[in-house]
Amino acid sequence: MVSWKPFRTLTPRSALPAAAVLLVLAAGAAAHANRPVPFGDQVSAPGKAEASPVSAQSADPVTPDFKIGPGLEAYDPTSGALLWSYRRDGATALHLSLVGADSSPDQSAIVVWDDGMVTSVRVSDHEVRWHRAVPGLSDWLHGDGDPGADQRTDAQRKEIELERAAAAVQTVSVPEPWVQVLTPGLTMGFRDRDGDLRFNARPPAGCLFDPLRAVGADTAVLLPRSCTSTGSGRPLPGSITGFKLDGHGYMLNSGNRVELIKLDGRRVRLDDGPLVGSRVLDSDTGVVEVPCDSPQAPFAAEQLAGACPAPSAAPAAQ
Repeated sequence: MVSWKPFRTLTPRSALPAAAVLLVLAAGAAAHANRPVPFGDQVSAPGKAEASPVSAQSADPVTPDFKIGPGLEAYDPTSGALLWSYRRDGATALHLSLVGADSSPDQSAIVVWDDGMVTSVRVSDHEVRWHRAVPGLSDWLHGDGDPGADQRTDAQRKEIELERAAAAVQTVSVPEPWVQVLTPGLTMGFRDRDGDLRFNARPPAGCLFDPLRAVGADTAVLLPRSCTSTGSGRPLPGSITGFKLDGHGYMLNSGNRVELIKLDGRRVRLDDGPLVGSRVLDSDTGVVEVPCDSPQAPFAAEQLAGACPAPSAAPAAQ
């Protein structure tokens, strides 16, 4: 048998908790309505309450001229008029990289901030597409833990901060626009259209990545590492890792101070000291090219672009 209890009349004492709940809910609603913009974003277009996309302001789409620091400002390349500006409360923009085809509606401005945040802003309509905080990036940019950091002048600190911010991001457009963020202890790759994390990697214990020597190519980012520790009683070698958006990269052993020189969108020269010498790497496949005049040329796993000339026929016997 189901029993029912009569409704209880609310007394002034019992009404207090209900009133308190209503006050909390009202305060919460007010706080929600006045909450700060996420990440402190402040995007504005001077003189327009409803700004039109940059691509709609001229007959042909254009890539604006940009100024960086303390925020990001876009200017009409013809008139010099300010098109839009973007800032983040409490952060300073240090470096800008573009990814995507010039004047494309989907081209993005990738901004590195001094607080370790990386932001993608669509150039055509100045929409903030995504933010990503990368662990260790801010510490590396400031260089506070570097040997002799306390002896640097303010000008030297700023110079190092800007140099590292420029090296912290590599942008690649194939198979679609993507962004790789680099620090000595961690690297992460993001798809630009949605900020999706596609890969992340750390160097082995006793080794560090060197973003200042990294090279971006058409389809891959080549990131060297150097090692100071030993493994199995032997010094660990340096290496070069090729990162690609699909995650299927490659790694080559190298000296700890190998230098990478980009020759074109696909080929990168590796200068590895007087003993090893120089090699040319196909950055897409990770295969080292074998020169045509080398005895190994006929047996190379991959031929040079354009192929080696066929050997000339032997002269006929007289």
